[in-house]
Amino acid sequence: MKRAKQSNKLINLFIVIALFCFLFLSYRVSFLALSKEVDGVNLKEFADSRSVVSKKIYAKRGNIYDSNGEALAINVSSYTLIAYLDPSRSEGESKLYHVKDKKMTAKKLSKVIDMKESEIYKILNQKGRYQVEFGSSGKELTELEKEKIEVLNLPGIDFIQNEKRYYPNGDFTSYTLGYAKSDEEGKINGEFGMEALLNDVLSGTDGYTTYQKDLNGYKIPGTKEVTIKAIDGNDIYLTIDSNVQFFLEQAASDVDSKYDFDWLTLIVADAKTGKILGSSQKPSFDPNKKNIKNWTDITVGEAYEPGSIMKTYTYMAAMEAGTYRGDSKFTSGRYEAEDGTVINDWLAGGFGRITYDQGFQASSNVGVINIVNNFINKTILNDYFTKIGFGKKTGITLAGEVPGQIRFNYETEVYNASFGQGITTTPMQHVQALTSIANDGIMLKPYIIDKVIDETGKVVYKGKREEVDRVASKKTALKIRELMYKTVNSNWYGATGSAYRVKNSNLIGKTGTAQLVNSNTGSYYEDDYNVTKSFMGMWPKNNPKVIIYASSKRPSSANVLSDSVTDIVKNMNKYLNIFEEEEKDTTIHNKIVGNYLNKSVERVKSLTKGIDKLIIGTGSKVVNQYPNKNTTIDSNDNLILLTNSKSYNMPSLTGYSKGEAEAVCDMLNLKCSFKGYGYVKDQSIVNKKVSKNMKVTFTLK
Repeated sequence: MKRAKQSNKLINLFIVIALFCFLFLSYRVSFLALSKEVDGVNLKEFADSRSVVSKKIYAKRGNIYDSNGEALAINVSSYTLIAYLDPSRSEGESKLYHVKDKKMTAKKLSKVIDMKESEIYKILNQKGRYQVEFGSSGKELTELEKEKIEVLNLPGIDFIQNEKRYYPNGDFTSYTLGYAKSDEEGKINGEFGMEALLNDVLSGTDGYTTYQKDLNGYKIPGTKEVTIKAIDGNDIYLTIDSNVQFFLEQAASDVDSKYDFDWLTLIVADAKTGKILGSSQKPSFDPNKKNIKNWTDITVGEAYEPGSIMKTYTYMAAMEAGTYRGDSKFTSGRYEAEDGTVINDWLAGGFGRITYDQGFQASSNVGVINIVNNFINKTILNDYFTKIGFGKKTGITLAGEVPGQIRFNYETEVYNASFGQGITTTPMQHVQALTSIANDGIMLKPYIIDKVIDETGKVVYKGKREEVDRVASKKTALKIRELMYKTVNSNWYGATGSAYRVKNSNLIGKTGTAQLVNSNTGSYYEDDYNVTKSFMGMWPKNNPKVIIYASSKRPSSANVLSDSVTDIVKNMNKYLNIFEEEEKDTTIHNKIVGNYLNKSVERVKSLTKGIDKLIIGTGSKVVNQYPNKNTTIDSNDNLILLTNSKSYNMPSLTGYSKGEAEAVCDMLNLKCSFKGYGYVKDQSIVNKKVSKNMKVTFTLK
């Protein structure tokens, strides 16, 4: 009886517990059905995430071009090498779809990718893996590398296609461009230089597609699919002219092969607009390899003591103050400040008693000290340096620009600042300041973005000439141009710029040498090696069209700058046909081409004396010509004449321009292609009989 009562109690307890659980579950189910969130989790979002697929649609990154439309940075297909290891891929198939012979596969792959055979075999020998990759050695493979692997016909070897950023010209204006690379998801992002600075402009806006999936991951028929298209990134066109850039790169490479230096930077700009036509830096890097040692774009990111090129602006300050007297004289050589500091000219003993105009030519430190003492003062000098753009950024669209500093207070600091010591400036600030001299006192803002075009082809931004301010009178600009002309072109022994003289260019300029500070002592080095040398100039003198700036830290020879600058000026003169009008040889230059068609070859020879000619074929009459009639040519150009010959041999075009080579190919109905920039250095076919479908490849330099 007692046991029956206990049994009933247990039954009742179980009933109560069961009822409680039922009520709790009912409450919980109702709560879940009626609630949007449970334990901080949005139930709808949770359900959607398990049944809705959202796929990102990457926007295509915009390209970067030069001013002529030559590609500088583009997207190309790259490939990731993979290997399938799971034998199930080949079950029921007539051929292998997985890697079976791992040793043979490793041996053959090691001859194509940068990985040892043993390392490849180790990857292929992993157990329980469906597929494997080959690390960095198997990523970003080119189309050519992919083709080399495909030829091997290795079972189980495949590729995943990606996009990567490619720089067709390699080490070419690389500090301007910077570089971009793909992240783990395949999105290309800028990481350095303009690629990083304008990453938002180039990247565009990603899109996406969403749809509902079933348990197997397939789209459920009849359900809504939402697609937001990606907006591709904008294309950027720089003011950089690849031909001009090539002149800079070539000049920099030439001196780099001959001399030692810590760094070298070269800039060429359009004097009338402020466009940057070329910018080069050594040491440099290849954006495809990312072999960077120096992360600073020196043109805007390295503020250093400029040296005597600053004397140009000290002179301008005195001229603008109305106190400058160029024909007044001072005693050069040595100056002792009130604090006992002795400042010397670069030539021991100086140049005797000379005029202030001569002091500019001789780059006399004592001369500018006397200008500060007699014609201006500290405040005037500081205000003018500020007015002409020093101590603040130019605002050019380049990454990492710094303002430099022009603070000076004490007597010796003022003197030092007047000849470019104790203050810091950037190369681009000098390019900006030089535009005021070239444009009769009006200073222009330098710019490097020519235009930006969106995916529809619409121009969304257009760079243009922008006047910053009038910082000098026309009289001051003309006077400074005259002094800069004599610095380069005078025969006086004291003139510092004679090494930069270029025939028929009327290049004008100013040299500068700044001592470096010994970090251990805090004092300036006294030797000729620990210096930064600079040259800034423009040409032609009477109507400046091009500005050039060059500087080098610890150059082993003064020729590092003079060789670079003169080579660039000579090439620019040929390319842009820049010659000072008053110095032109009219018997050679500006000859007008006549109409030579159907005339005898001998008659044309007599009509074109003094003009270099290329006569193609052995015929007696001219049947085609280049250039056409009424074209103006000079001694740097060639007249090309095609005769009525039965057959033709492909002539040697070494030294000819790209346009001339194209003209020859058109005359002979040949297909031609070009590698590089400049003039013809080599060609694939020469002195061979021309035949149908013949193709000639020219290498330019």
